[in-house]
Parts: sequence; C-alpha cells; structure tokens
Amino acid sequence: MKNNIMNILEKTEAVLKGHFLLSSGKHSDTYIQCAKVLMYPDYAEMFGEMIADKLDDEVDIVVSPALGGIIIGYETAKALGKNFIFSERNSEGNMDIRRGFVLEENLRILIVEDVITTGKSTKEVIEVLKNYKPKKIYKACIVNRGSIDEIDGDKIISLVDIKPDIYEEDDCPFCKNGDKPIKPGSRK
Repeated sequence: MKNNIMNILEKTEAVLKGHFLLSSGKHSDTYIQCAKVLMYPDYAEMFGEMIADKLDDEVDIVVSPALGGIIIGYETAKALGKNFIFSERNSEGNMDIRRGFVLEENLRILIVEDVITTGKSTKEVIEVLKNYKPKKIYKACIVNRGSIDEIDGDKIISLVDIKPDIYEEDDCPFCKNGDKPIKPGSRK
C-alpha cells in the first residue's frame, strides 16, 4: 500500500526532487508539497479514509492547523463521521482556535496534518488544545518526512514515511557545486 501512496504522490508531483531551503534553514534534496495531491478530491478522500482506518481508538473530533492540514483533516473527519475544526495563527503569530469554534473538556482529539517534518505545527496545536483539558490527543499525517516518529510520547500515524537527505547549509553538496536552493513552502 505504501508503494501505491508513493506512486500517487509522485504522479501528482507532490514529491519534488532538487535543492530546497526548508523552513528550519536546512537544505534538502526532497520537498513534499501535499497540496499537489490534495487538489484531487478522490485522492484527498482516499487518504482521509486511510488515516481513519489506521486509528485504533475512537476520537470525538478532528483538528488540523491551517492551511496545509485543512483538506486532509476534513476528509479524515468525514471518514470518521466526526466534526472538524481548524486552528490558525492569530495576529501575534501564535496558533489559536478561532472563528467561534468551541471545544468541550475531556475529548479524544485527532490532529491531522498533511506533512510532519519537525512536528512544530503539531506541537503548537497541542499546546492550544491543552487549554481544553483533552482526554487524549492523537497525531496523524499523510507524510512523515521528519526524523521524529512520536510527539509527546505518542506514535505519529502516517500513511508513508519519507526520509530525505537533509543538510546544514555549510555541508550541502548542492551549495558546494554553486547551486542555489529554492523555497517552495508556505512558511516564511
């Protein structure tokens, strides 16, 4: 199945090869742009169903960080028959639950992302959700492209793991050959 997921990601050009500047400041030979695969409703629905099928426990609600996680989070919630909300950055740049969304205490919450690299966005969402005293927080994504397999002691549910080569700028072989990196991502 993972080969099929990779084939879909490559066919839709969601997996890019080249020389990329990551939001961490590091360089990589691979970039994952899940927006390219999620533009196809059938794939988005299928990936949401696949994430839902990987859950071992019941959840009460699905939450995703804006912007990248919204489509896959919604599709996962739809597959689970659960409500969906999203978090977004406030005017100070901090992650927050806005737009009148309300969470009760003691919920089992599933955070769904498109790609997890360092876990930064997921951890920010977790901090916001802790204000609502959740019973449990699960984490899931289409692609785990990072070096982490768990967040807060819980395994990350992923459809596929992609471990690209990542370099510090001074050690980057592309830079040593005079190649300039590109930054296709959404984060500044």
